[in-house]
Amino acid sequence: MNQFLRHSAYMTGVLIAIFSIGLLSTSKAQENPELRSAETQTLDLRQAIQISLANNTQMKRSLLSVRDADQQVRNAWSNVMPEISASANYTRNLEVPVNFIPAIIFDQNADPNDLIPVAFGTDNNWQGGFTVSQTIFSGQAFVGISSSELYKAAQSEGMRASAQGIVTQTRITYYQALVAKEQLRLVQSQIDRVKENLEDTKKLFEQGFTDDYAVLQLEVQLSNLEPLLTQAEFAVDEALRELLDVMGLPVQLSIDVKGNLGEYKIEPNTATDPVNKELRDIDSMTPLVLTTHSPEIEQAFDLRGDLRVLNIQKQLQGKQLDAQRSSYLPTVFANYGLNWTASQRGKPVFFGTEETRARAQTLTLGVQLPIFQGFSRDAAIQRSKIQIKDTELQLYQAQQTANNEIYSAKQGVRQALQTSDALMKALKQAERGYERALIRYQNGVGTQQEVTDADLQLRQAENNYAQMVSGYLSAKAQYDQAIGQVPFVSQDIQDIKEKIELK
Repeated sequence: MNQFLRHSAYMTGVLIAIFSIGLLSTSKAQENPELRSAETQTLDLRQAIQISLANNTQMKRSLLSVRDADQQVRNAWSNVMPEISASANYTRNLEVPVNFIPAIIFDQNADPNDLIPVAFGTDNNWQGGFTVSQTIFSGQAFVGISSSELYKAAQSEGMRASAQGIVTQTRITYYQALVAKEQLRLVQSQIDRVKENLEDTKKLFEQGFTDDYAVLQLEVQLSNLEPLLTQAEFAVDEALRELLDVMGLPVQLSIDVKGNLGEYKIEPNTATDPVNKELRDIDSMTPLVLTTHSPEIEQAFDLRGDLRVLNIQKQLQGKQLDAQRSSYLPTVFANYGLNWTASQRGKPVFFGTEETRARAQTLTLGVQLPIFQGFSRDAAIQRSKIQIKDTELQLYQAQQTANNEIYSAKQGVRQALQTSDALMKALKQAERGYERALIRYQNGVGTQQEVTDADLQLRQAENNYAQMVSGYLSAKAQYDQAIGQVPFVSQDIQDIKEKIELK
């Protein structure tokens, strides 16, 4: 509980800080756009995942489903618990009811056809008591209790599956934001290189070592890059909005993400830049096994929330079949009643006096046995059997899908690992090629076209490497979800509950 309180306080502080800073930066950025970057809240991947688990609407709805299941369990138990009721009523006869009876009853000499009025009842009548009803045996009620427990387990596993999906979605969206940032950085770097080259070319033109056409070429190239910079800036904003939406925060907030894909090394046991520490730590939380025959496929059937849900649904269908079969069994019940009655004349006294009050007790044992109800019970049994078969087919298909997801994620990771060395080598070669082309041009040996081509090759190499890193991280996130071992998603469902702040 203390851990829960500390976690809740921490997450509340994070959300309030982000919300406050976001609103402040939004309002001030409208007045002075230069302040926007200085007031942006930077998040690392761990913080983004924690906020998603605490604030995502789907997670909150999953928690509500679990709480609703708790109440359904209580409701199922109420069917086998005693029902106790109390009642009391008072009747005041403003005029005592009168009935006519033969007069011969009181006077043997009276005419047999004569009737005389006789008042029955009293001015005040009291009735009250307690009734206790207890089900001794009811097959459907007892099956309902075990079914409700399974239903609660299904909702809990559904929440686990939601948590696994939310964490994976947050990771992939976070990586996409890093890709967008890297694209922006690459375009900006290319613009800076072109501007630097343009300044050198202008100096060469002033010294008479080149003509104005070389200057014009670079100016055209710079003009063509400026729209790309704008597109990259909008792409970053869109990616960050997607991340805010996954985290359940207002998309108007101003945030940034921590990480640099251009400096990330996907090979294990390699040095990690401090800015990428969280990326590496979270990536290494789940061991990566790339062998063809590995036990994680079997483990996935036990750890994946979606497969667990289907297994429990199959058990629920079996309980429903038991409930339908129990409709042929008798229901045994007992009723106990304790009642008081009182009648008195004149001024009312609560439940009369000892002389005008009487008490009665009853105990009833009953058995109800349904003999014939048409074909409804047999039809319900057959439908339950069909639903079990259907759930088995769904489970089989889900297991096939899980196998395919694990295989696809492994392929994505393998592809990144097998191409990382070549892409890193191509990046270093492109950097050297650009430096040599620029030196050749500055010394009057090379041409402007060589510099332009080398610059394009450098940008393409940088972009290819960043895309490879993003592909690896996304494939690893999908691999973690496919085998059911997602970081920050505990196997203890109570731990997942404690990470959710229900507003």
